[in-house]
Amino acid sequence: MKTKLFVALMLMTGTAMGQKLLTLEDVMWSGNNYYNLAPENKFTAWWGNTPLETTPDGVKNLVTGESLVTVERLNEIAGEKIVRSGHYITFPYGKQTIAQVQNGEKRIQIDWAAGEVVWSQPIPRGAANQDFNQTSKHLAYTIEGNLYVTTAEGKTLEVSKDGSTDGSADIVYGQSVHRDEFGITKGTFWSPDGQRLAFYRMDQSMVAGYPQVDISQRIASVTMDKYPMAGETSHQVKVGIFDVATQKVTWLQLAGAPDDYHTNLSWAPDGKRLYVFELNRDQNDMRLVAYDAETGAKCNQLLQERHEKYVEPLHGLEFLPWDASKAIMQSQSDGYNHLYLLDVTTGQCEQLTAGQWVVQDFLGFNTKSKSLLYLGNESDPRRSCIYCLNLKTRRTTLLGADDGVHAAKLSEDGTMLIDNYSSPTVPRSVNLISTQPTRGRRPNLVSNILTASDPWQDKGYKIPEITSGSIKAADGVTDLYYRMVKPVDFDPAKKYPTVVYVYGGPHAHNVDARWRWSMRGWEAYMATKGYLLFILDNRGSEWRGREFEQVTFRHLGEEEMKDQLEGVKFLKSLPYVDAGRMGVHGWSYGGFMTTNLMCSYPDVFKVGVAGGPVIDWKYYEVMYGERYMDTPEQNPEGYERCSLLGKAKNLKGRLQIIFGYNDPTCVPQHTLSFLRACEDAGTQPDLFTYPGDGHNMFGRDQIHLHERITRYFDDYLK
Repeated sequence: MKTKLFVALMLMTGTAMGQKLLTLEDVMWSGNNYYNLAPENKFTAWWGNTPLETTPDGVKNLVTGESLVTVERLNEIAGEKIVRSGHYITFPYGKQTIAQVQNGEKRIQIDWAAGEVVWSQPIPRGAANQDFNQTSKHLAYTIEGNLYVTTAEGKTLEVSKDGSTDGSADIVYGQSVHRDEFGITKGTFWSPDGQRLAFYRMDQSMVAGYPQVDISQRIASVTMDKYPMAGETSHQVKVGIFDVATQKVTWLQLAGAPDDYHTNLSWAPDGKRLYVFELNRDQNDMRLVAYDAETGAKCNQLLQERHEKYVEPLHGLEFLPWDASKAIMQSQSDGYNHLYLLDVTTGQCEQLTAGQWVVQDFLGFNTKSKSLLYLGNESDPRRSCIYCLNLKTRRTTLLGADDGVHAAKLSEDGTMLIDNYSSPTVPRSVNLISTQPTRGRRPNLVSNILTASDPWQDKGYKIPEITSGSIKAADGVTDLYYRMVKPVDFDPAKKYPTVVYVYGGPHAHNVDARWRWSMRGWEAYMATKGYLLFILDNRGSEWRGREFEQVTFRHLGEEEMKDQLEGVKFLKSLPYVDAGRMGVHGWSYGGFMTTNLMCSYPDVFKVGVAGGPVIDWKYYEVMYGERYMDTPEQNPEGYERCSLLGKAKNLKGRLQIIFGYNDPTCVPQHTLSFLRACEDAGTQPDLFTYPGDGHNMFGRDQIHLHERITRYFDDYLK
């Protein structure tokens, strides 16, 4: 296979750099030495337009190092130890000398210059899903299934009364709905002035429950997760608006079917209208609708977007601070996620960015130059760089380095930003950058705050060689990017056991241009044990455009496996890869891919470890499952072809399945049904489970998990 190598990163071999070998305690998040081996960082914030560094002891000027306020001083003023660290201090009112802090009992604001507490609000016991509005100082929260508001004066208001309080979760208010799909992360939305609260009401009484067994008590008990499986009855969502002054709830007069999706709620700057992206259950017809906040009546439909496969609204409107009639909207309507300028009075929509690349995130506005800032991968699909688009001139400017993966925090007026980024050769760099236009081509770098060194190298650890390049997809046209991690003390004359790590599903990627090409710690650990690791982002993964992502529609796993097999062909062309000792590992969608590859290509992979796998898409939830597969009734052949139950008979190699015993995402029915199919077929997978854990393992279980995975490869592949 013809292979084009775009970039190669040589990190020096262990022989040259030292003799210490990395352990799981060194490379895993929960390891006892992980943070000692992480690149140096700065934790930053803004006080108006003054850049700050937060530390455990307090907050100081990021550039000069001058102390702004200390934890000790705030606790002294408060008369109690309410502040644990400077990392938890916020500055809600620009350059005012007011710090906001909270603990589990209260939220207070302290004027450190005046030396007094200027405001305090108790946090009700058991308050969940807290949503605090800085302008009105009202707090929205839920207790069990009901929604409440505590006003700035401390008065508690009941927004709902019929929410479930018996643990059934039949009716819930103010919580995330539609299983966190469509960009939804919460269930309450304050108007800009904090006087009106939009919220979700979700009725799940008609949704079948999935039984989760709790073995932490002597007699195990069962709780029921509301889990609508693909093609089954889904929940119904309404949107209400609570007026704090009148204490009345107004319901939006939503059109469409009861099980439609309502997402990305956005308030007009004056709080008089609420904008909702509405999507039919088939997820192929999306409408942006404006509603009157006082009456709940539909004002107008601003736009409609349809697609033969699916439409996926993920972002709300961002109104221009200097023009309340216009907002920034994100859409994939031209095939790539881009920014559009929407006139909410006329519905006219102008495309602002364009090209065969994607806008990855909208960052905010520079109000002085009337510009907007965003992250995009225009220069390389593996990168995420900062751009500034002047809305007056329509000129786009790159800010900061033109490589790597960047994260930016804007100052209050957007004239400066703190850029925290890494690249394949830079562990971390923190820079202060002006976003103001200059006579030159690019705004000025104000200050380099930090350029971190490599702690693994500094402390004498053996470091594997890591490269990134591209191969062609199974279509023979599309470039796919990979990461390769070679064993420490690599000898090209030897042949090495090779593990393909895979995810492969939508809304994720494994390879990007950050430090060490985003190598996972476990990969480095495996390299110390003599393995070669290969990671390929197949078609269907994110940030490559709609056609790239939607190629898997109605047949999940098929095109992805074809691409992974192209990766295998590439590996087999390398003299140092032992084609007879090839393994595969992945979690979640990667667990589905691992099991699928082991059963679909039983003569290619000798060993696999599948974590939390999807086995049959009819057991997966409505929103995700139906978006990519339609319903089992609409696509029976696709569901049958993509199910792994019928492939259980093909298993030849050693396959270990690991799952959280109380997984609410890929419910245990997936793994258990596959075990039954293997038993019926006479094939022999292995099983390990973590009682009490969900879809992922955390804490010390994470160390245990990766030791388990490693041992399996040591036992059967090495």
